[in-house]
Amino acid sequence: MAATAASRLLRRALTPAVARRRFSTAAVAAEAPPSPLPSATGEEEAGMVSMKGVRISGRPLYLDMQATTPVDPRVLDAMLPFYLSRFGNPHSRTHLYGWESESAVETARASVAALVAADPKEIFFTSGATESNNISVKGLMRFHRARKRHVITTQTEHKCVLDSCRHLQQEGLDVTYLPVRPDGLVDLGHLADAIRPDTGLVSVMAVNNEIGVVQPLEEIGRICREKGVVFHTDAAQALGKIPIDVEKLGIGLMSLSGHKIYGPKGVGALYVRRRPRVRIEPQMNGGGQERGIRSGTVPTPLVVGMGAACEIAMKEMDYDSCRISTLQERLLNGIRAKLDGVVVNGSLEHRYPGNLNLSFAYVEGESLLMGLKEVAVSSGSACTSASLEPSYVLRALGVDEDMAHTSIRFGIGRFTTEAEIDKAIELTVRQVEKLREMSPLYEMVKEGIDIKSIQWAQH
Repeated sequence: MAATAASRLLRRALTPAVARRRFSTAAVAAEAPPSPLPSATGEEEAGMVSMKGVRISGRPLYLDMQATTPVDPRVLDAMLPFYLSRFGNPHSRTHLYGWESESAVETARASVAALVAADPKEIFFTSGATESNNISVKGLMRFHRARKRHVITTQTEHKCVLDSCRHLQQEGLDVTYLPVRPDGLVDLGHLADAIRPDTGLVSVMAVNNEIGVVQPLEEIGRICREKGVVFHTDAAQALGKIPIDVEKLGIGLMSLSGHKIYGPKGVGALYVRRRPRVRIEPQMNGGGQERGIRSGTVPTPLVVGMGAACEIAMKEMDYDSCRISTLQERLLNGIRAKLDGVVVNGSLEHRYPGNLNLSFAYVEGESLLMGLKEVAVSSGSACTSASLEPSYVLRALGVDEDMAHTSIRFGIGRFTTEAEIDKAIELTVRQVEKLREMSPLYEMVKEGIDIKSIQWAQH
């Protein structure tokens, strides 16, 4: 009773008044306490936010859901008791504090397993999808290094999968990086042809983090099963957003993330098939927690949060998907109604609707991003957004370098409102029109000149 009262008081103290009334990310952010960081002038002006040289009135509306999602208040409710009163180590076996934490961890494990139609014994908690990907790719190939020396992946995978594969190449293993079609999907014929007798792993991302395309997982799983190869998928962007059945899809290893499904940051999970058993070598040594796969104290509050997020997603996935699809159509149609030269990157048919990656012709992407200060969007993966190079994912699709430079990824989520979408349309259209007014290339196109036919002189 005391714990419940304490958690209620803490939650009330931490939550802005508007968030207790309704949960729109923009509305909550607008009422958030002012940043403690000083403004460029050393003084905080009323309603102004200043950081990294950017000054805007109020906090921007949030449309970067592929980078991270806000924690669902119901998830926070589930987590708070395990910070305040039920703080025991789940590996302490001699008293109540440890027992109740262990019970909470196992309940969360069952919730994660239920969302992907797995056995709870096949779910192992990690620090996130990056760690799960490293364990999957390196752990499986190192365990079978005597017989299996070849890995197949795609050119559009997340950096942590690509870097893990490069690490294996440095150890003497072979890696095939399959190209993708212009719509972002893998060619199943090329995949089947690339499998060799010594191929140990095929790793293909379920939903791409930059362009949102959904790969044909069932067909890939069938090919891998027929060839006797383990199929690993990075499902960080898929969990809770598209239906996943590990048995039906033929998945052997799967990486999951908590903060992409309105759960906390710092926690993820790894699915490892039991029958037929998939063997992997642990990449971290220690106390043997998580049945030796991932040593280290399991963070009970984070795990409980991920479990609660999965439980909510299981109940609300269909509703969220329908609503987000409607918002995506509203955003795309609203922009296209007012602007020409707008291209959707990746397949529109085989796509998670919450990810809309657009390129705007005759506009420089960095200038567009800087002009959209009132909308939190990105030009691609958060892990590579500091780079000025065009997205390697878009280049793999065959997108021209100038168009790849102009891409903006809009991420729509559970708490996105129609008002936010309408505001994003207004601001995006205004900024693109402003930049095109300054573009001599756009003027030439309007005059009917074919830019690609021009022979540019070098000086």
